[in-house]
Amino acid sequence: MVPNSKVPASIVIFGAGGDLTRRKLIPALFNLYVEGYLPPLFRIFCVDYVQQELNLFRESLRTGITEFSRNGAPSADKWTDFSERIDYISGDFLQRTTFLALKQGISGFEKSVRKRGTRLFYFAISPRFIETVAHGLYTDQLANRDNADRLVIEKPFGTDLASAKTLNKYLLARFTEKQLYRIDHYLGKETVQNIMAFRFANYVFEPLWNKKYIDHIQISVAEKVSVGSRGGYYDGAGALRDMVQNHLLQLLCIVAMECPGAYEAEVIRNAKTKVIRDIRPMKSAQVSRQVVRGQYKGYRQEAHVSSASTTETFIAAKIFIDNARWKGVPFFLRTGKSLEKQSTVIIVQFKDSPHKIFRDDIVPNRLIISIQPELEISLLFESKVPGLQMKLQPVEMDFTYNESYSTRPIPEAYEALLLDVLKGDATLFMRADQVEAAWKAVMPILDSWKKQARNGLHAYVPGSWGPAAAKTLLHPHSSDWILLPETLARAAPAPLK
Repeated sequence: MVPNSKVPASIVIFGAGGDLTRRKLIPALFNLYVEGYLPPLFRIFCVDYVQQELNLFRESLRTGITEFSRNGAPSADKWTDFSERIDYISGDFLQRTTFLALKQGISGFEKSVRKRGTRLFYFAISPRFIETVAHGLYTDQLANRDNADRLVIEKPFGTDLASAKTLNKYLLARFTEKQLYRIDHYLGKETVQNIMAFRFANYVFEPLWNKKYIDHIQISVAEKVSVGSRGGYYDGAGALRDMVQNHLLQLLCIVAMECPGAYEAEVIRNAKTKVIRDIRPMKSAQVSRQVVRGQYKGYRQEAHVSSASTTETFIAAKIFIDNARWKGVPFFLRTGKSLEKQSTVIIVQFKDSPHKIFRDDIVPNRLIISIQPELEISLLFESKVPGLQMKLQPVEMDFTYNESYSTRPIPEAYEALLLDVLKGDATLFMRADQVEAAWKAVMPILDSWKKQARNGLHAYVPGSWGPAAAKTLLHPHSSDWILLPETLARAAPAPLK
C-alpha cells in the first residue's frame, strides 16, 4: 500500500548531519521517491546544530546515495527534483528558536500546497536529546495531531528498565502511543519479514513448530567489524544492551510467537509482547551457567574506551520460554564484535528421528534461515547417495532470494520502515510495553554483572568465533554453533546426546 497521494508529507530529520542520515535515511527516501512510494507533495527538513551551506549539504547527501544506495548513483533529473525538496535548518535543540524555524518551514510548505499533511519526525540523535526534542515538538505544537504526526525514535530506548519506563512516561505524557514508532532496523529486513509468511502461510511447518518436534533454536548475529569509532557509546552499552535487548529478542519474538488472529499491527504486537513476558527469569546464580560474556583482545585500546573496561563485546545466552508451546526448549542467543564473519542466522534444530533403521542416519533435520548476507532459507535432510548400497548423506533444499526473485529489487530495511511510518502502520515497531518487557528480561543479567564486573569475562582473539566457553553452553544439544548455510551439508555436526 502506498501512502495517500493526496496528503502531503513533511519529513523532518533531527541530527541530519550524522552518518545515519547520509548512509541510510536519505538513500532510503530517495529510493522510495524514485519508485513512486512517496506522495507527490513532500518536503524534507534536515535539522542539525552545525552551520552548513544548503547546496554543499545537498551535495554531501548525493554522494552518500552514490556510495551507499542499493541503486548506486542517482540520475541527474531525479536528483535535481528530489534535492530541491530538501531544506537545512541549523539550530541548537536546546533553543526554542530552532523549533520555531522548523514550524515556520513546515507551515510555509503546507500553505503552499493548501493542506495540512502528515508530519514525520525522525530522531537520528543521541539518546540524551530525545526528551529535549520531544519537548520542543510538544511545546510548539508541531506534532499535535495523533492521526497525522509520528515520531520515529532510534535505539537505545533507555539503558535499563527504570530509564526505559521514565522515557516512556515522558513521551506518553505528551504524545499518544499511536504516534510513537520505536524503530529496530532488523525488523525491516526482507528475510525477517518473511519468517512470519514462512511460518503462518505454510501449514507444513507450523504443526512441527513446538517442543514435541524441536530440540533447540539458535539465533546468531555475528559482526566482523570491531567497535571502531563507536567506542564512546559502546563502552557504556555493551553487546547485551546494544544487540540482545532489541535485535535478538525481536528475532526471538518472530520465531516463537503464537499465530496472531489477524495481520494487524496491535494483534501482532500483542503476540510478540507475550513471548517476551513468558521468558523464564534468571536468578543470579543461573546467570553464570546460562550466559557467557567475552571481550576481544585489544578492545581496551580502542578510541574512547576505558583502559580498565569490563564491557562485553560478545555474549551468548541460553534462555527458556515458559509456555505450552516451548516449555523445556532452549533458545541459544549469540552476538559479538570482531568475529570471523558477518552473519545473521536462525537455526531450528529438530529432534532426532525415532526410527533408526539406517546406521548412518545421524544428522537430524535442520531449518536454516539466513538473514544476512545470504538471504536464504534451507532445509537440511537425509538423502540416499546414488549407488548400489544404502548410504545416507545430509543435503539441502534451498530457497534464495536472488534465484527466486532475480527481477525484483530487494528494498533496504529503512525503506520498508520509513514507508510504514508514512502509512501509519506500526506492525514492525515496538510498543511501550514490549520495550519494557525486553528490558525486564535482561535485567537479571545486567544486575549480576554489576555485582561481579570482572568475574567470567572471557578474552577472545579478534577474527575468531568468540570465547570457547560459548560452545559448552550448547551442551548437550549441540557440539557447536551452526554457521553459514553453505557449510551445513559438509559439516552437519550431530547434536550431543
